[in-house]
Amino acid sequence: MTSDTSAVGRKAAQEQPTISVERDGEIVIIRLNRPDRLNAFTLQMGAEIRAVLDETDADDSVRAVVLTGEGRAFCAGADLEAGGSTFDASSEVAGDEVPPDEGGLLTLRMFASLKPIVAAINGPSAGVGVTMTLPADVRIASEDAKFGFVFAARGLVPEAASSWFLPRLVGLPTALQWTIGAKMVQVDEALERGLVQQVVPKDKVFETAIAVAREMTANSAPVSAALTRQLLWRMAGAPSPLDAHHADSKAIFYRGQSGDVYEGVMSFLEKRPATYPNTVSKDLPDIF
Repeated sequence: MTSDTSAVGRKAAQEQPTISVERDGEIVIIRLNRPDRLNAFTLQMGAEIRAVLDETDADDSVRAVVLTGEGRAFCAGADLEAGGSTFDASSEVAGDEVPPDEGGLLTLRMFASLKPIVAAINGPSAGVGVTMTLPADVRIASEDAKFGFVFAARGLVPEAASSWFLPRLVGLPTALQWTIGAKMVQVDEALERGLVQQVVPKDKVFETAIAVAREMTANSAPVSAALTRQLLWRMAGAPSPLDAHHADSKAIFYRGQSGDVYEGVMSFLEKRPATYPNTVSKDLPDIF
């Protein structure tokens, strides 16, 4: 792996970044990098992750993103160093203005990603440390991971658009039980209810996530992968299958004319690996 040398990487290095960014071939790795604070979330961290996702979307050499933590925890949630006033933003706004939830800004950016995201949850996570993983396409957890939906026990409510994401992953009854009860969910229950897709030894979490990310993208056309991700996530909240039909019809129509489809069919018939000519940056159709 090599260190990131992009503009975001250089800028972040000057500002003592809260994340680190690496490459493993076609995979970009984002590491939450505040191990002395159990990778507690800050506004700077959210902004840095969003900036990297802007870069990965624009870089056709990137096929997937892996999000993980440095040290023994994935993310302890919001940094509570400011004490009881940590979540009070009233002094920062004028009149009746309500500022956007910072966790939501991050999860909405992840939701819009054109590259698959795999979360390598290398240890305990709580609060936004859990909800930031919900828009990932796959969550791989270590055997010592646990998930704290502790908002109500802090006088808060679930954030980061998790009231939309969580029920779609684990079902409404489970989401209600975990969040209203401010539950610390053990990894076995998280696997059983569908919050995580795989549990592995702690020293295998990262390499498993890389392998999963590579398996998801190795044989797929990049534009098709981007469209498929958006179709499945967006249609999860559509009011009718008719909405999916309209979006599918556009995607099939535009993709059917593409060089990718010609190459995909011919490579299958000729029994050879495909070399897809289309790129996400230039050839992604607007179907929504």
